[in-house]
This record gives sequence, structure tokens and C-alpha cells, in this order.
Amino acid sequence: MSLSGIQFKMHHRIISKIEKAGATSKEKAVTLEDANFDLQELQWLEYFTGSFHNGLKKTKDSRYYI
Repeated sequence: MSLSGIQFKMHHRIISKIEKAGATSKEKAVTLEDANFDLQELQWLEYFTGSFHNGLKKTKDSRYYI
């Protein structure tokens, strides 16, 4: 699997878990525990909250939402 394929797969898994947790706005943002991320997803999380990936956002108190 190419790196872009892995990126797509991990982005989809992370977004799906955040949606399932109901974190669709800053007010509804969830913690890492609430979203139930596994170790692999945690390792990719900071990468996807970077400036060039739209859709996934992190609050100042380390909660996540889309």
C-alpha cells in the first residue's frame, strides 16, 4: 500500500470516530478517550490536525472536532 493510501485510510478512520462521538462543532469537541482512538490513530492525529488538512481541528484544551 502506498503512503497516500495509508494516509487516506487513517484520515477516514479518525474522521469516522470523531463523527461517531458527535464532535461536529467546537462546542461538542471530544477528548482522545471520548473518541476511543487506537495507538495507530493517535500517531497520525497530530499530522492530520496540521495546517494543510482541512476538516479535522484541535481546540486549545486538546479536544478534537470536525
